[in-house]
Amino acid sequence: MKVVNHIDEIDFKKNSIITIGTFDGIHLAHQNILQKVVSESKVRNARSVVLTFDPHPRDVLNQGSGPIKLLTSIQERQELCEKIGIDLFIVLKFDKDLSKLNFREFYISFILKKIGVCAVVEGYDHHWGNNREGNIEALSLLGKEFGFDVIKIEPVNFENTLINSSLIRKELICGNVENVSRYLNRPYELSGFVSVGEKRGRLLGFPTANLRLETDKKLLPKNGIYFVRIAVEKKYYFGMASIGVRPTFHENGQLTVEVNIFDFEKDIYGANINIQFLRRLRDELKFESSDQLVEQMKNDREISLKLSMNYQANVSNYTMLNN
Repeated sequence: MKVVNHIDEIDFKKNSIITIGTFDGIHLAHQNILQKVVSESKVRNARSVVLTFDPHPRDVLNQGSGPIKLLTSIQERQELCEKIGIDLFIVLKFDKDLSKLNFREFYISFILKKIGVCAVVEGYDHHWGNNREGNIEALSLLGKEFGFDVIKIEPVNFENTLINSSLIRKELICGNVENVSRYLNRPYELSGFVSVGEKRGRLLGFPTANLRLETDKKLLPKNGIYFVRIAVEKKYYFGMASIGVRPTFHENGQLTVEVNIFDFEKDIYGANINIQFLRRLRDELKFESSDQLVEQMKNDREISLKLSMNYQANVSNYTMLNN
């Protein structure tokens, strides 16, 4: 897959199947769109193209409400699109000037003149351009005018639940990572570098790797303890992750992400690791003593080890895009 960050770097090719959007999460509905782009490109012997934006448009258009927390970084979206089979991944800088273009100006200036297009694939609720006037009906009229097809993808429901990024954000905020895994068709992930912490976990018999996140824009699941799978140096391990402020030891602690990796003793300070959230075990609690905390952690570990036996065999069932 070719990745470009400027519209002038693109080779014009009329025979292109394109989809446009932020695609934050690459959830089941997004996957339907992307897979249609790929399948249609194979039928037409065309180039499959994703055009996405950075920063997220809401960060530019709604600055007063604060930055949006992302489900997937640009890097993660790029990797997922490549696994699906996209040929060209375009990251367009979203700024005030771009936001002022109406959808017709945008399509003529960027899609028709710079990229080339024979078909556009979009979701039923697609909106683009100043005042969001570029819906699927307006796009179809534009297609008839300029000679490209418009393929509408219907909504995706999972067990009578309409899948979208807002739903997944709400589920993460509530800690419902199992639901999120179903809606993404893969576990929710955090990636980062292992940094030096207080080393308190080692003293308690539960050594932890402290994660320094690759970006502060990622949405964290609700504070608590989770059963997780960890990728370290291209190998997978099970373990427990803690997201929280360590209230047993700190009155006003700093938010941290720590992971205890089962059956692992290597020194990985500075290494990049990936954490997949499989199940929420419990809330973060304040204990009266470190001994009480250790007893609870032993119980958490016992539960996690039992879970790992089940997941060992079938975790690939919903990690289609991760293995």
